[in-house]
Amino acid sequence: MKKLTVLMFAFIVALGLSACDSGEETIKIGVFGPLSGEYSHYGVAVERGAKLAADEINAAGGLFDKDFEIIAYDTQGLPAEGVNVYNRLITQDEVSAIVGGTFSGETLAIKDLAIAEGIPILSPTATHPDVTVDAPNVFRACYTDSYQGAVAAQFAIEQLEATNAAVFYNVDDAYSEGLALAFIDAYEAAELTVESYSFTNGTDDYNATLTQIQAGAYDVVFVPAYVAEVGAILTQAAQLNFGDTPFLGGDGWDGIEGDYADVAEGHYFVNHYAKTDPAQNVQDFVANFTAEYDTAPNALAALGYDAVYALYEAFKAADSTEYADVVAALQALTYADAVTGAISFDANGDPIKAITVIQVVEGEHVVIDKIQGE
Repeated sequence: MKKLTVLMFAFIVALGLSACDSGEETIKIGVFGPLSGEYSHYGVAVERGAKLAADEINAAGGLFDKDFEIIAYDTQGLPAEGVNVYNRLITQDEVSAIVGGTFSGETLAIKDLAIAEGIPILSPTATHPDVTVDAPNVFRACYTDSYQGAVAAQFAIEQLEATNAAVFYNVDDAYSEGLALAFIDAYEAAELTVESYSFTNGTDDYNATLTQIQAGAYDVVFVPAYVAEVGAILTQAAQLNFGDTPFLGGDGWDGIEGDYADVAEGHYFVNHYAKTDPAQNVQDFVANFTAEYDTAPNALAALGYDAVYALYEAFKAADSTEYADVVAALQALTYADAVTGAISFDANGDPIKAITVIQVVEGEHVVIDKIQGE
C-alpha cells in the first residue's frame, strides 16, 4: 500500500510538472532596442520584423513542436539599459538566443557578458566594426559601415564611371565618417581623384560648401548622412542647379522619398534591401508586413525579420536550442531566402552578402543592381 501511495504521488508530481512545463513550451528569442523615446522608430521596426517572422514560423508549425516567442524590451537606445535588459533576458526569461541590440552602443555594452555566457547573439542592425571582433558567438545580419562605403565607391567607379568624386560628410557622426573614410580609401586604392568636404551637427545651411563642390565639377557627390541632413543638402543643391551631377548615399537615405522625393529624383543610395525589389520573397514580406502593421517595412524591419529566420535555420540545422550547438550552426549557416540578401557569416561573424543599389525615380525605389563587395 505504501509503495502504491509513493507511485501515485510521483505520478501526480509528474503531471503537475508537465502542466507547468506546457506553459513554457516555446523557443524564446530576446529582442532589445529603443522602443520608446527619440529613436523608437528604429527599435519598433526591428521588433515588428522579428514578431512577423515568429508569427509566420508558428503558423507553419513552429519547430520541435514548439512556437517561437519574441520577448522584446525597451532600452531607449542606452547602453546601460541594454545591460539591464540582457541580464533579464538571460536570468528571468531564459531565452535561447538574442536578436539585438538595435544600436551598436547597446550591443557593445553586452558583448563581454554574452561571450562569457556563450549565448547566440545575432544583431540585426549594429554596424560598428567592433561588435563581432573576438566574439565567436556574436553575429550580425547587417553589413558594416566600412563595407557599405566601399561598395558605394565600387558602384560609383564601375557603373557611374566616376573618376573624380567629392565626399560630403558629418564629422560629428561616427556613421557618416565611417562610410566617408571607406569610400575615400576605395578611391585612393583605385588611384582615382577624391576630395572631402565636411559639416557638423546642427548645420542647416550647406550653400557655401555646396558652391565649392559645384565648382569642382565632380562626377559624383557621396553624402553618407541621414534623411534630415540629406534632404536639406539635396534641396540646396537643387537650388544651386547642380544639373546632372549624381548624388550617392548609404542606408541613412532610407525613406528619403517620403519628404524629399522631388530633390532626390534620379539620385542613388545603397541599402540592405529595396521594398520594390520584384523578388517573390521580398514582395511576400512587404505585403505581409504592410497587412499586419499598415505601413511599409523599412530596412531595419527587414533585418529583424531575417535575423529571426536565420536563427530558425540554425536551430533546425543544429537540431537543438543549446547555446553551443546553435553558435556552431550559425557559423556554418547559409540562408539563401533572406529578404535582405542571402546570408552566410565570415570567420568574424559578419555577413557575406550583396548590397542593393537603389535609384529614386518618381518617388519610388528602383533596384539598379545588387553588388557583392570585393
